[in-house]
Amino acid sequence: MFSVEQLQAFVTTVETGSFSAAARRLNKAQSVVSQHIINLEIDCNTKLFQRAGRYPQLTDAGHKLLPQAVALLNQHQRLTSSALALNDQTPKEITIALDEGIPFKLIANTISQLQVKFPNVSIEFLSASSLDIIDMLKNEKPLTGIIFSELTIPSYLDYECIGSVKFDLYIAKSHPLAERACENMDGLRLHKQLLIRSRNTRSSSFQLKISPDIWYADNYFLLLELAIQGHGWCLLPNHIAKEAIENGELIKLPLEFEEMGWLANVDVLQHQRHSSLEIFKVLRNLLRSSL
Repeated sequence: MFSVEQLQAFVTTVETGSFSAAARRLNKAQSVVSQHIINLEIDCNTKLFQRAGRYPQLTDAGHKLLPQAVALLNQHQRLTSSALALNDQTPKEITIALDEGIPFKLIANTISQLQVKFPNVSIEFLSASSLDIIDMLKNEKPLTGIIFSELTIPSYLDYECIGSVKFDLYIAKSHPLAERACENMDGLRLHKQLLIRSRNTRSSSFQLKISPDIWYADNYFLLLELAIQGHGWCLLPNHIAKEAIENGELIKLPLEFEEMGWLANVDVLQHQRHSSLEIFKVLRNLLRSSL
């Protein structure tokens, strides 16, 4: 019966277009690759390639066998990886929890690179406020949190800063505050403030309560919609406000006093129980270059 080496020679020849190119990719002599394919044809009792021209061409039988051969080789690679991982402490599943104010597209390439290095690990993605993510990490599950920096981080968490996201104050174009620049902070106190807080009613350390009249939401997209509808002013990540600005629904709050926008640091957090595992070390290293 045919072997994995025969199937590798067959599929690689199809992919590269010739026996010699397949031999170079497999780092084998061309005669070895050719013999593997001849043996495969003997086992299958049919020709898989037409060899009349300069380059081998698949026969009808070869076309029929190809998808099955590719599927078997893929499964063989997965089996090999699983066998090598039998004594590995790498978890079968990890969770990446991301504050919805941090653009996922900036870390998407990181996830792709992580998957290449750890193909057998399943990944769960969660979106929550930074404070809620810190609470999730109490449970010691294999979770990585990507959050906006908080002044207080529990001692059982390892963390580091990996970048920043720009925030500004925004208001609906139809809101009274949009008509002229505020001269001082009292101008903001006279109008409803829209503010982020966690599901257990805690507010982030950089989300300052300025107005006595506050509406709360647990994510920035709800805050954005409330602002667009004219319910109040709020602090938003610039990338979340961008489309509403371009559509003329939102404007940057006009201010006469010092610029109120700032860069919010982004931290990656992991429980000390898991942070020394290789997969989390690799993830942190990849995240350092994403923001």
